[in-house]
Amino acid sequence: MSFNIAELFDLDYWRQLLSVDFFSVPFFINILDILVVWYLVYKLIQMVQGTKAIQLFKGVVMFIAIRFLAEVIGLHTLSWLMDQVITYGVIAAIVIFQPEIRRGLEHLGRTTFFTPTKTEKDQGETMIQAFDKAIQYMAKRKIGALITIERNTGLEEYVETGISLDADITGELLINIFIPNTPLHDGAVIVRNGKVAVSSAYLPLSDSNMISKEYGTRHRAAVGVSEVSDALTIVVSEETGGVTLTLNNQMYNELSQEEYLKLLRDTLVVENTEKSKKNFFRSLLDELNKLSKGGK
Repeated sequence: MSFNIAELFDLDYWRQLLSVDFFSVPFFINILDILVVWYLVYKLIQMVQGTKAIQLFKGVVMFIAIRFLAEVIGLHTLSWLMDQVITYGVIAAIVIFQPEIRRGLEHLGRTTFFTPTKTEKDQGETMIQAFDKAIQYMAKRKIGALITIERNTGLEEYVETGISLDADITGELLINIFIPNTPLHDGAVIVRNGKVAVSSAYLPLSDSNMISKEYGTRHRAAVGVSEVSDALTIVVSEETGGVTLTLNNQMYNELSQEEYLKLLRDTLVVENTEKSKKNFFRSLLDELNKLSKGGK
């Protein structure tokens, strides 16, 4: 059974689809086809969320909506024009979305069909130990630091503002980056895929009135990035040496070593391990279930 994207804009296709027996095999195949497309679109939106590409993606959706409405109303010239834009726009999209497409293919290549090995959990724990070493050193000496860890939402827009490093995470590296008056200390470190992607990156500042006046730019940047993404951000205050974590628009202040280690493990190790224990097909079913319930 072949599928042509042009059929989505053909009213006869939808009439034929809805006229079939609801309990027939072709009907369930069509439903599965639609659900898989929904899933792919959902993952694509997740991939570009938080990047400049999301604005371009909205433009593509607008073209598709105009094409569909033109077909329904009977505006044949507009419909033909939108067909040309959509057809040749695929080539332009490949060029425009090249970084996101590459990142998505890399993510797909890392997807496992089996349960994870102990090595994956050990890597997460090693990363947390590196964070802990750096935090303890900087907190005692009141060295200001801002470290953002990318999770599901892409941070490409902010990565582009920093100085590329692509280095393994070590406590010594993080300490050296934030030593005052060094070339890389100003701005944020962004961690991506278990590596220090960039330093000296600029994060969006929060305008929230709920943030106390005693907190400075680092804390506002940490809250700001948590408002637009699901990133986990670590802040070390240069005034007090206090440790703050922000996550999902929440700020956890003046954390002890035990408290911030627990939050880091719950977010970066436990959560990822539970997710990776599911095989590919189980993850697909879970995502489809979220979509059917209108979840994100």
